Amino acid sequence: MNFRLSIVCFFIFSVVFAQQPEERTRHFHDSIGFAKHAWQMDSIYARIASEDKTANHEIYKAVINPHDDYTYAGGLYARTLSGIQASTVILVGVAHRAKNYDLADQLIFGDFDNWEAPYGKVKISALREKILKNLDPEVYIVHDSMMQLEHSLEAIVPFLQKKDKNVEIIPVLVPYMKFSDMQQFSEELARATKEVLITEQLEFGQDVAIVISNDAIHYGSEDWGGSDLAPFGTDSIGNARAHQKDEKIIEETLKGTLSEEKIKQFNQYTVDENNYKQYEWTWCGRYSVPFGLLFANKLNMMLNHQNLNGSLLGYRSSLYNEHIPVTDLGMGTTAPAKPTHWVAYLGMSYQ
Repeated sequence: MNFRLSIVCFFIFSVVFAQQPEERTRHFHDSIGFAKHAWQMDSIYARIASEDKTANHEIYKAVINPHDDYTYAGGLYARTLSGIQASTVILVGVAHRAKNYDLADQLIFGDFDNWEAPYGKVKISALREKILKNLDPEVYIVHDSMMQLEHSLEAIVPFLQKKDKNVEIIPVLVPYMKFSDMQQFSEELARATKEVLITEQLEFGQDVAIVISNDAIHYGSEDWGGSDLAPFGTDSIGNARAHQKDEKIIEETLKGTLSEEKIKQFNQYTVDENNYKQYEWTWCGRYSVPFGLLFANKLNMMLNHQNLNGSLLGYRSSLYNEHIPVTDLGMGTTAPAKPTHWVAYLGMSYQ
């Protein structure tokens, strides 16, 4: 009898165990520029200037945040993400290697259950599937290989997790995309998200926020794969002019009350009007920023009947700003910082 009972129990256990789906985890891609371990993240945060870690009780509905190496931009991550109080964050990222997979003209989602992060796995919110059910299948593609290879959101997750160990995320990447498609897809994503927030009785900003990944101008005449990205030259005057052009773009298109016209103007500054897959001005977020802002602003209009308002939290660059020491943490840089090769960073909040 005991033998038969053991066989039955073993059979039941085997069936139940076999039916448990294996978790799909997105693993770390970059362990040089970003923190992989909790002790690394703790050390980075301890080294960030105190003024970038000032307690912030404001609630940001959306932000534009850097995604470069922590040694260059870590302080601006902390400052910008300090106003993200939501427990679920929709991450709008760059698709750097979209060309590898011939991806364009659709939003890119993943099918992972969680992401590796310094303090343990970060869960993908169940809201992702609810939003996708409300979204036209023609608008998006699920592509885990692209999501695994992309670093622009991986950079941000550790700072969100440092702030809230239980944070959940919904990652989406924006590859090559015409502005007209951005307008349409952002409308559809905003409408799908609005329906879920209303059904789940969630508040934009308080419960769900949007973080848009971006690095500003990539500038210089060396180490850009043979390209010269320095139209003003790389002496002190030329580099200053490049910073000034960035600041002009920010002032005219990203600050103050958002509008579709201002967002389109940003797109015109950064994307070649004759070929939307080419740069006009080498901002890494030339697709993620306009799409993310259209999405966030339309969502706020649908829910609260008003445009978002943008405030500048910081504009910095790897050329001019002090770097956080990281080599003793087993970290480093993925690109040089010098007059002939540098990147600028932007922190914006939207309420």
